[in-house]
Amino acid sequence: MTGAEAAKRLLNSQGIYDVQVRPVSGRLSDHYDPRTKTVNLSDSVYDSTSVAAIGVAAHECGHAMQDNTGYVPLKLRGAIVPAANIGSHAALPVILLGFFISGAGSPLVNIGLILFSLAVLFQLVTLPVEFNASRRAVVLLGQVGILGDEELSHTRKVLGSSSSYLCGSTCGNGTSAAETCYIIWRKKR
Repeated sequence: MTGAEAAKRLLNSQGIYDVQVRPVSGRLSDHYDPRTKTVNLSDSVYDSTSVAAIGVAAHECGHAMQDNTGYVPLKLRGAIVPAANIGSHAALPVILLGFFISGAGSPLVNIGLILFSLAVLFQLVTLPVEFNASRRAVVLLGQVGILGDEELSHTRKVLGSSSSYLCGSTCGNGTSAAETCYIIWRKKR
C-alpha cells in the first residue's frame, strides 16, 4: 500500500470523504491544509510503500481528523498563524535595531521580544497538535490493520521524534524558541 492509498483508507475509515489526498513537490513538504481540505503528500511519501511513508501519511490524516472533530488546539494554531509569521520574521530585526540604537533597555528590544513571543506561543500550541496527530495516526493504523505491532512500534518512535523536532527547532540555529527567549531575557537582565 502506498502512502496515498493508506491516507485514503484511513480517512474513509473515519467517515471523512470531503478531504482529497494530493501529491506535492518538495522534500518534507507533507501537510494538511484545512482551508482546501487536502492531505498533501510529498513525492517520497505519496507513491512510497515504506512504513515511514505510511506513518507520515497517517500523521497528516491525523490533522484532517482533528479538523473534522473541531480539535481546539488546531483551531487556535490556525488563528495565530498570521501573528506568529509576523513575529518570527520581524522579531530579530527589531531586537537588533533596539540594541544598536539604545542598548538592552530599548523599547524596541521589548517590542521585538513581544513579537518573538508570538512565535513561541505558536510552538507551544503546536506541541499538542502534532503529538495528537501522531497518536491518532498510530492508533488508527493499528485499528484499520494497515500496520502490524512491530511496524506500529517503529512508527510510534519515528512520529514521536519528528513531532518533537518540528516543535523545537524553528529558530534555525539548533535552539528552540523557548531556549532563545530565555537567553535573550538573561542577557537583558
